[in-house]
Amino acid sequence: MTDATESRPALIPDDIARIVVDPKSYTDDDVIYPALKWLRTNTPVGRAEIDGYDPMWIVSKHADIMTVGKQPNLFSNAAESEILYDRANDQFMKAMNNGNPHLVSSLTAMDPPMHTSYRSLTSNWFLPANIRRLEERVRVIAKASVERLLQFDGRCDFMSDCALYYPLHVIMTAFGVPEEDEGRMLRLTQDFFGVHDPDEHRDELPKSPDAAAKQWHAALNDFYSYFSALTKDRRERPRDDLMSLIANSQVDGKPIEEEYANGYYVAIATAGHDTTSSTTGGAMLGMARFPDQFRLVKENAALIPGLVDEALRWNSPVKHFMRTATADTSIGGQEIKSGDRLMLSYPSGNRDESVFADPDVFDITRSPNRHLAFGWGAHMCLGQHLGKLEMRIFFEELLPRLKSFELDGDPKLVETNFVGGLKRLPIKFEKA
Repeated sequence: MTDATESRPALIPDDIARIVVDPKSYTDDDVIYPALKWLRTNTPVGRAEIDGYDPMWIVSKHADIMTVGKQPNLFSNAAESEILYDRANDQFMKAMNNGNPHLVSSLTAMDPPMHTSYRSLTSNWFLPANIRRLEERVRVIAKASVERLLQFDGRCDFMSDCALYYPLHVIMTAFGVPEEDEGRMLRLTQDFFGVHDPDEHRDELPKSPDAAAKQWHAALNDFYSYFSALTKDRRERPRDDLMSLIANSQVDGKPIEEEYANGYYVAIATAGHDTTSSTTGGAMLGMARFPDQFRLVKENAALIPGLVDEALRWNSPVKHFMRTATADTSIGGQEIKSGDRLMLSYPSGNRDESVFADPDVFDITRSPNRHLAFGWGAHMCLGQHLGKLEMRIFFEELLPRLKSFELDGDPKLVETNFVGGLKRLPIKFEKA
């Protein structure tokens, strides 16, 4: 007979649980990473019961996150929201969407076989062999971005003066968005991912418990009104761009519905550049804090792919995704019931001591580097090869032009528990 105490869930102390779900925590590495380390050490799969939130399990170990990611039918993206909301924002979102818990009808909100069908629409376009065809075009954009950066008089904000715009221009060029509209896309992306950040709050929206959901909804309406016109144009006059591919795709022999086309557009237009800009800035921050790594990669350009992977691991631009159990099961020795919600903590998995030696150290020679920055399993990031290509080419162009650089003030991170990273990175530099 099993002792009753053995079946009790491992409860996470309230102070630790609040740190992990609070968007403000992700603006301070000295707050979030010790809390995540505490979880990995004490309750790798622990239950959080926080006022204002539905109960959830926080999954913090690399192996457990992979286990969940590899079983999309058992741990669903579609059953409930794939993004963590508190109750006030969850209720607003469902009220605005006729009970639908999802922000957008995107791949992250789907389960197989629907997810498989919709992912296949663009999966070939994002294959490494096809992405390599963009290399010449990306290098032209990278060269121009580096030239603009070097025009600053030895001082700049690397994020606002360079990193925000380079990947934006790459993805929008491939996507087919006119260059004059790229500023609009950046603003909407900042609205979308910065809903918890006071600097990104829309002035016309009142501050309220459900303010985040209201801003998400407003940003999506703006995205949809913009993309609906472009969908019509691409169906009438297809071009050689990603938007034309999506707009003219078919699922089950029928043209893709507008809500799913819009879901694709929004995912590409937001995550397609925000995560890359965050990681590009994060690579610079890593080299500034660990200057021996800058010297290493300066001496050996073959280490640039390692720089990219380590920046992805060390910064983890995607902070979490949620899953919902569809049947009773167990993870990390904890009994998970059907309907239970799980928060997968990618920053924690990427600092797991059982996988990464000295995980808080920025080490571009780390090999193997089995980071989870792109997720794992069926929902692994579709655009990962494009993002890595962009960053590799950028640093191939930038590093030979820099003799030295260092921080010129305190970095500032976006206040978010979902997707984001640096928004300010003041540096001073000397040209080679």
